[in-house]
Amino acid sequence: MPRLSLSGRLALLFAACTAAVSLSAGLLFSHASERHFVELDQQLLSARLSQLRTHLADVDSRAALDDHLPTLRSELSHQSDLALRIRGNDGTLWFDSRAGLPQEPRQPGLATLHSDGMDYRSLCQALPNAQVTLFLDITHHQHFLQRMQQLIWLTVGLCALATALLGAWAARRGLQPLRQMGAVAASVNARSLTTRLPVAQLPEELAELGHTVNAMLQRLDDAFQRLSAFSADIAHELRTPLSNLLTHTQVTLTRPRSLEEYREALHGNLEELQHMAQMVNDMLFLAKADHGLLMPSRQALDLATETDALLEYYAPLAEDAGITLLRRGEAQTEGDRHMLRRAMSNLLDNSLRFTPSGGTIEVTLSPGLHIEIANTGPAIAAQALPRLFDRFYREDPTRHEGSSEHAGLGLAITRSIVQAHGGGIHAHCEEGWTRFVIDLPQTR
Repeated sequence: MPRLSLSGRLALLFAACTAAVSLSAGLLFSHASERHFVELDQQLLSARLSQLRTHLADVDSRAALDDHLPTLRSELSHQSDLALRIRGNDGTLWFDSRAGLPQEPRQPGLATLHSDGMDYRSLCQALPNAQVTLFLDITHHQHFLQRMQQLIWLTVGLCALATALLGAWAARRGLQPLRQMGAVAASVNARSLTTRLPVAQLPEELAELGHTVNAMLQRLDDAFQRLSAFSADIAHELRTPLSNLLTHTQVTLTRPRSLEEYREALHGNLEELQHMAQMVNDMLFLAKADHGLLMPSRQALDLATETDALLEYYAPLAEDAGITLLRRGEAQTEGDRHMLRRAMSNLLDNSLRFTPSGGTIEVTLSPGLHIEIANTGPAIAAQALPRLFDRFYREDPTRHEGSSEHAGLGLAITRSIVQAHGGGIHAHCEEGWTRFVIDLPQTR
């Protein structure tokens, strides 16, 4: 079965609510009218019965009643819908003013009776020597109530139908912004991710949804732009080593060479292939990080010991460049030793490349799991700081054009490792120092 549209559901809901309200009001009015008729009938019967009691006060037998019959008939003739029945205390019928009256109830009081298609309201009362029952023909009252109930049902049906039609129209008009949102969403594709919903024109109830959809489109646009830039960067970075391989191989094959020359050519190609393999491995690592597939192990680490091991590894390079390596403070954490070493190694390698001769690289460890790697040297432009951790980003692209050693993935990998451990990383420059700050979560 086809699913009911939202407009149809709202229209049916409006119709059901209107029908329920109309029916409740109609039933309440019908009940109130019926109660009102009952009260009027009781007042009328009580008043008539009070008059009859005066006339029948001294009647103690059927014979004594005959003297009062003319008076009784005269009283009853004033109201054609009123009838009288009198019985003796032994149940013997003394008088019936009209044929076809129903059997009176056994209990005294007001009652509603039905006989031969006629409806009666009866009031029975015992006298000292007789039992008197007054019957009031209420057939016209019942017909009125029936017609009123029929009118109520007709009104309920017409109100429900009218409300359903008006509700469908109102729902369709009210849901017009949703259809506009659907049209905008349908027009979005890879070439038009900049399309946004007109939030200012949406109703208040849909404004938040519009903001959410616009935020989603913005995230998609940003992700698509990053993916496009990433693809272009990959092609650019792989072009250089591939061109080197092709050129070197073509030059080697231009003429016959000695075995040693071929060996040197293969060694040169091997270096380029190793660089390409490392770049592919780094990109796979970042892809796993983007999909949340990095699962660092948890083991107790002494960051001072790990830092000293890294500084010892880089000490020869720093000595050749005339750079001083320092470590201050101590800290312990829980994490993946290999991942954290790789992250800090990338930062140290980056600092060594941009620290001038005679400069200093200082690693500061704080017990609050605050790791700072600072180096002296030229400041980084403020607008470039937020992009340092982007893939393939270089502050000065011409500085390393054609270099096959650094592809611009180290800082991106460092950020992925830190984030996998639940931490954050940022960079800032001040007073001749460039500082990379890692904040790791506190261990229990």
